[in-house]
Amino acid sequence: MADLGWVTPFKSGVDAPATPGFLTASPHEACAHLLLSPPLSDPRHAPQIKEQHCYITPDIVREYGRFDSSPETMFKRFTGRNARTRAEYSVDIGYEQFLGPELFFNPEIYSSDFTKPLPEVVDESILGCPVDFRKTLYSNIVLSGGSTMFKDFHRRLQQDIKRRVTDRIAANWRKHKVAEAPPEMKVKVHSHDMQRYAVWFGGSMLSSTPEFYRVCHTKAQYQEEGPRIARHNAVFNTSL
Repeated sequence: MADLGWVTPFKSGVDAPATPGFLTASPHEACAHLLLSPPLSDPRHAPQIKEQHCYITPDIVREYGRFDSSPETMFKRFTGRNARTRAEYSVDIGYEQFLGPELFFNPEIYSSDFTKPLPEVVDESILGCPVDFRKTLYSNIVLSGGSTMFKDFHRRLQQDIKRRVTDRIAANWRKHKVAEAPPEMKVKVHSHDMQRYAVWFGGSMLSSTPEFYRVCHTKAQYQEEGPRIARHNAVFNTSL
């Protein structure tokens, strides 16, 4: 479960009373898609290509048209070295530049087992919260993790969530035959400086507090008790 992408609602610094959402397709699939080219035998090269060349497009059909009209300017070249033979090789990076990250928004492109896109996961997670929480949550969607660092990721996510919310409100207004115009729900996805390492930064802040050492298990305790000590979570006072 560690490679899954999670969506967790928070209100006033604590978990909102809702079920966290998660992507059934791992964000690392964005890298795996780039490994389809036979020369990319070294998996370490996929993250390099992802970070150097991949981006989010607001319109996948239009992007295909751009690549087809001028491939000489749109295609990129990646040079690597075979991990076993040390022979140098190069590959063209074309549609993969935008198809890799498209996993987040159209996962069915890669597998019929994964059909729920990230905007839907976020939307459903917020809808699972109490009504009076939702307005605040929609306007404060915060990104965290390296796979959210694609160029224009936050804009595409905001665009798709906004479309879902607006369409749902409009449908409810039509269903109940309300005369006045439907209200507008503010949707804001925040991109920030600590985005790439936000999880580790939060963990370091937690471990720097005095309370942390009252709820964590030390190495000495683990060696004495064994794996069973990890089945109790002192933070939530629950047994796993």
